[in-house]
Amino acid sequence: MATGKKLTAMWLMAALFLPLFSLGLAIETSVAQEASFGVQDGITYATAGGLELKLDIAYPTGGKGLYPALIYICGNAWGWDSPVTRKEYHGDIQDAAKRGYVAVSVDFRTTNIKENGKSKFLFPAQLQDVKCAVRWLRANASRYQIDSNHIGAIGWSSGGHLALMIGLTDPSDGFEGECGDMHLSSQVQAVVNLSGPTELVSLSKESPIAALIMVDLLGGKPDELPLQYYAASPVNYVSKDDPPVLSIQGDVDATVVPRQAEILDAKMKQVGVSHTLMVKKGFGHQNLSSENAIWEFFDKILKYEH
Repeated sequence: MATGKKLTAMWLMAALFLPLFSLGLAIETSVAQEASFGVQDGITYATAGGLELKLDIAYPTGGKGLYPALIYICGNAWGWDSPVTRKEYHGDIQDAAKRGYVAVSVDFRTTNIKENGKSKFLFPAQLQDVKCAVRWLRANASRYQIDSNHIGAIGWSSGGHLALMIGLTDPSDGFEGECGDMHLSSQVQAVVNLSGPTELVSLSKESPIAALIMVDLLGGKPDELPLQYYAASPVNYVSKDDPPVLSIQGDVDATVVPRQAEILDAKMKQVGVSHTLMVKKGFGHQNLSSENAIWEFFDKILKYEH
């Protein structure tokens, strides 16, 4: 039988080491939770224009599903002399998987591939490709436990433009292409636009660098190709049946000027569609994909409203 002094010593030891033991359990639990997802890189989701288009995917494991899905689209000026690829979001898709989403980051045909001195893949090739990636998610829903009725799109800069175009256009607009299972929908149920262009004619006047980039995307200047600039502007497709959109914009962005987000905000509110505009003070043209507001938005629309 322990004496009073021995009991006191035992309680002191317990007081010292039990918190450490609990901390160890917490660390192990945290590691286990972070390990509860799988990643596959370099999956060919389509072939277009003689190119293999690839995606990376991260997905929850060990759960029963079904999980909402997200498509991440990189901000690489639609490929204009840019090395940025789907790898821009490699960490983001893993974070999404930890939060209970199946997430893909995708490549698409880029404008820096030239033919006779001009871009070989003009718009809408890029949009057709990312729409194809959405159909790929639906085609592989059973394999990755995807809830096909709850898919979101997110992108920064040119990726934000493409995410908006996925969300705001429908098959009648003629951008579906001929890629993947055409019986499946390319529509999404939520969009996050991070500093994406929304009205390309005004942007070409207000941003010299954007004007150069868009010549490669569309094949000429606005006065030469007004119909192409109109067709590639997300704001021209806003309608009452569009999904909710969250736009996050830096207020000192000189590349995609803040007025681009304001134009979209005014149009969506005029039509009566849900649009949230979040302006970040002191931020320029930078990727804001780590904002907590993004997860609050996606969780509300893709998880809790059904």
